[in-house]
Amino acid sequence: MKRIVIVGGAGRMGQALGEGLGAISEFSVTALVDVHEPRERFGAIYQASLDDLEPGSVDVVVDFSNPEGVVGSAGWCARHGVGLVIGATGLSEEQRGAVEDAGTKTGVIMASNFSLGAVLSERFAAMAAPYFDRVEVIELHHDKKVDAPSGTSLAAARAIRDARKKAGLAPLVDPTVRQTVAGARGADAGDGVMIHSVRLPGLVAHQEILFGGPGEGLTIRHDSYDRQSFVQGVALAVRAVSSAPGLTIGIDSFVS
Repeated sequence: MKRIVIVGGAGRMGQALGEGLGAISEFSVTALVDVHEPRERFGAIYQASLDDLEPGSVDVVVDFSNPEGVVGSAGWCARHGVGLVIGATGLSEEQRGAVEDAGTKTGVIMASNFSLGAVLSERFAAMAAPYFDRVEVIELHHDKKVDAPSGTSLAAARAIRDARKKAGLAPLVDPTVRQTVAGARGADAGDGVMIHSVRLPGLVAHQEILFGGPGEGLTIRHDSYDRQSFVQGVALAVRAVSSAPGLTIGIDSFVS
């Protein structure tokens, strides 16, 4: 049985993971780590820091806290040879460097989205990208999300760009020559792939990838209505991290 510690255990995602992972028979959520004491513990103990835990009692750390918390988890896991699964986004280059360094000492899996549907929608978008003249991404999240655009939309844009380059296609050129309101056309995520970010209460995580060509369009939409939608993807990463040395970006390789 894999013994899991969740960093950010008092947050909404940490609570969802505590409930969801704890219900899987092969896992035991042994501790919720957070500066704030979690509302629910799901049979786990509460600790304010990873340093309060005995490293030998932990198989995998799952961190959905924040970029600063991820750096601390990366250092702790690297020192003790504990696998690390990261779901926090918005890391700076320096913070990402700390994660990459940890990957030289232990298994690390980092993904912008652990929903299996989101992984598949990105895969479908890469398949469609060479066949359409235009593409834009609309990502919609709850109003407490602090970074924009989402890591999921950036990953989708990257997959689209890579697929177009592989097909020998030139970067997209926006035909709009005048913006009455600056930024109305969204943000260029590279090679003309535009991303539009929406933040509203009541949302969880949603994304539309819109393709357009002569006389037709294709929309690939994915909706996470509840944070439990991320549990199965995190479970895949927890199972794989001990046998996946180094740093692995995304869970696509674990979804057959």
